[in-house]
Amino acid sequence: MTGVEYYYNDLWSKAKNILKEDLSIGRLVYETYFDESFLVFINDIKAVVAVPTNLQKMILTQKVDLIQETLAQLVNHPITCEIQLQSEGSVLKNEIISQAPLTEEDNVLYEYTFDNFIVGPSNKEAHSAALACAYTPGKFYTPLFIFGNSGLGKTHLLNAIGNYIKTNDPSKRVFYTSTMDFVTAVVNSIKDNSIEQFKQRMNQLDILLMDDIQFIAGKEKSHEVFFNIFNELANKKKQIVLTSDRNPSEIKGLEERLISRFASGLSVGMDSPEFETSLAILKFRLETQSVNPDFVDDEALAYIATNYSKDVRNLEGALNRLLFYSINFSGSETIDFKVALNAFKGTSNSSDKNEISVNKIKRVVSDYYGLTKQQLVSNSRTKNIATARHISMYFCRKFLDLPFIKIGEEFGKRDHSTVINACDKVEQNLKSDLNFKQAIIELEKLINQT
Repeated sequence: MTGVEYYYNDLWSKAKNILKEDLSIGRLVYETYFDESFLVFINDIKAVVAVPTNLQKMILTQKVDLIQETLAQLVNHPITCEIQLQSEGSVLKNEIISQAPLTEEDNVLYEYTFDNFIVGPSNKEAHSAALACAYTPGKFYTPLFIFGNSGLGKTHLLNAIGNYIKTNDPSKRVFYTSTMDFVTAVVNSIKDNSIEQFKQRMNQLDILLMDDIQFIAGKEKSHEVFFNIFNELANKKKQIVLTSDRNPSEIKGLEERLISRFASGLSVGMDSPEFETSLAILKFRLETQSVNPDFVDDEALAYIATNYSKDVRNLEGALNRLLFYSINFSGSETIDFKVALNAFKGTSNSSDKNEISVNKIKRVVSDYYGLTKQQLVSNSRTKNIATARHISMYFCRKFLDLPFIKIGEEFGKRDHSTVINACDKVEQNLKSDLNFKQAIIELEKLINQT
């Protein structure tokens, strides 16, 4: 633990002891909503407190005046306080870049480590590559490019790299930022005529960890600044790790020279957790929330792992809902399968009637051609099945803008080049076959129907 982290933990521990005894809160409310909170940032004018769930955020926000008074009492001067979700990532935003040298504030979120990252087939490759970069920064893969849908743990791995390096080699200058925070910092530096100083500070880094690099697409000045920083760090064999929701070649509006630089390193993907991985994540979260695992029946956890495993955030949100329901409404001493069913009644995660999703596209296209959804993802090359499969892939790209590799996974784990060829065939047929074009028009209307 760094000196800054120790100070934050010590200060917030004192604040919580005061809040615990406040009569306007009460012991039950404190234990339910305040106990899991933690201080992630404080300076002379502002403090940021993070909590795991939306409900905790709502409750603490209602008491933010009391929290501010408590902190002011401890630091001996007035201070404002903001309550944020732990999952919101970088809480400091551009304040760190604008208020302090990068070498003094690294922005790494200390709660994300390799020790609390659950490894499974869906993320094993990304985890292995991230650990290699942390163990020997700049030696093997720079840049390391991790891609996958939102909520799969990319931010966790980025910060785990930072925390590992900080623990094992404190002399290394590490910095984590989201791309939008980077863009904001560039804009502010240009306004302040301090862009050269900003680039100089960035060029001093040993490890640059940047989240959601796809958001730099279309931002010309930020493109240019990032390209220069990237080249400087890469030429000095510094470690660069980037994340995105898709493979570099699939990011629209990204300059070819950046795509080329990204391709010079290693790109690894992450997918939705499998059942076993989802179950392991849920059990680990129960432990971290100090919930006795015997209190939750395996069938109840299996229900969540089966129906809410699109991503890790979805899993955690479902678990929080289950625990909240059981505490407040079930009246049962244990959480069994029946309690789980009641907790999620009317909130089925599998319903796709009102929103366009991969499942809805598969259902509409398969019904239109008199097929089953299983046939769409099968290895059959029968013409009508292949045509329906190609159209489904085309709609997934058009309506959902999914990466080719993700679409391939949804249709029988096919290679991304197969998906590209399928989309190309559909576009060619649209230009040359009127009957085919009419079918596409009819299918689009069905997909867009609520």
